[in-house]
Amino acid sequence: MTTKSMPREPAYRFGDLLALARRDWVAQLAAGLAAAAYPDYRRSDAAVVRLLDRGARPVGKLGDALGVTRQAARKIVTGLQRRGFAEARRGRDDARQLDVELTAEGRAYARVLTTVIDDLNRSLAERVTADQLAAADVVLRAVLTERSARALADRLPHPS
Repeated sequence: MTTKSMPREPAYRFGDLLALARRDWVAQLAAGLAAAAYPDYRRSDAAVVRLLDRGARPVGKLGDALGVTRQAARKIVTGLQRRGFAEARRGRDDARQLDVELTAEGRAYARVLTTVIDDLNRSLAERVTADQLAAADVVLRAVLTERSARALADRLPHPS
């Protein structure tokens, strides 16, 4: 009998569980922000707002940091502008460059967003053991195959 005709053991559905966990995490984040008077959370907010909270960035570099095209980054910025969280200006040295920075309301949103994320992280850490959290960290890092994603993950602290 060849291996082609032999029934295979079903594979563990890690990707499905990861996708469900991500969906639920985003829903918890949105609920936390809604409770703090920010009901219009968008999936890109967590990354882009925290990046811009470190200082103004050109749209192109923002796209690079987010792993999206310049056009997609511009669309994200437009959404932030419409909600009053960011403003964009032509670059001082290069009028083709569009620099983006958070407004005062955007910085307030960034503080609340960071607090909600910290609270979610603490809540998770309280529901599992330190060894379980460390094992999850190892598994999630093993999922990352793209160099830039691994480089970003290398800058994140391991659980303590």
